[in-house]
Amino acid sequence: METKKRLLMTFKTNNDKKVSISIDNPRTDLGEDEIKTAMDVILASDIFVPDGSALVELVGAKIVQTDTNNYDLVI
Repeated sequence: METKKRLLMTFKTNNDKKVSISIDNPRTDLGEDEIKTAMDVILASDIFVPDGSALVELVGAKIVQTDTNNYDLVI
């Protein structure tokens, strides 16, 4: 079994759309305060402009864990 983790940070744009930025393999000891601080830095830096829309608000964040089972079906 293969396990993957991803930090998914969601923002609202000035066009009232939601946009997510993901980071693979976040630290296992990553805390809520650190995530919020990172998201605040992303907003303040104004470097992400998806489809020409500025990020203007934090919506949420979560760590998504995916377990994958691969099966060798070749006989």
